[in-house]
Amino acid sequence: MAYQRLVIFVEGNDDERFFSRVLTPMYEQNYDYVQCWEYSQKTKNKVESFLESIKEMNADYIFVADMDESPCVTARKAQITSMYKNLTADRILIVCREIESWYLAGLNDDGCQQLGISADLNNTDHISKEKFDVIRPQVFSRRDFMLEIMTIFDQETAQAQNSSFRYCMQNRKWNKPLWHEKF
Repeated sequence: MAYQRLVIFVEGNDDERFFSRVLTPMYEQNYDYVQCWEYSQKTKNKVESFLESIKEMNADYIFVADMDESPCVTARKAQITSMYKNLTADRILIVCREIESWYLAGLNDDGCQQLGISADLNNTDHISKEKFDVIRPQVFSRRDFMLEIMTIFDQETAQAQNSSFRYCMQNRKWNKPLWHEKF
C-alpha cells in the first residue's frame, strides 16, 4: 500500500493546537503522516504552491476555515475558492463560527464547573473570539485556557453542542482517507 499523507490547512495557532490534540490522533489511524500547516500568515502564492505540490504528491488535504461573518457555508467556500485556484470546495471544512466555538463545545457541565465557567454552552455554533474571551475566566491567559480545555475536552459533548464539529466527526469524508473518494 502506498504511503498516505494528509495535510490539514489551519488558519493559525489556535486552530493548529485544536487539530493537533483533538483530531490528528483520529486521522493518524488512516494515514502514515498527518501534518497541520498554518496558512493565514503565508502569502497567497505560497499557499497555492503548497496546494499544487500536495496534488502532485497524490496526498490528501483538508482546508479548514472559520465561517466568520459569511451568510452560509456555501458562500464561505465560494469566497475561499475564489482566493486559491488550486483549492476545491469539497476539501474545505468550515468551522461554525470560529475555532473557539469548537473548544468550548467540548466542555460538559463538570468541565465548566472545573474551569469556573458559568455560561450556558448547550449550543456553541455562534461563539466568536470576542464571546470566547468574555467567557474565559480571567485567571487564565487565552492560551492557557485553551490548553486547560484540551485536558478535559469531551468529543461526544462537542458533537452535541456544535453542528460543524458534529459534521466533521460524523461525515465520512472528514474521518476516513480521502485519496480514493470523489466528493
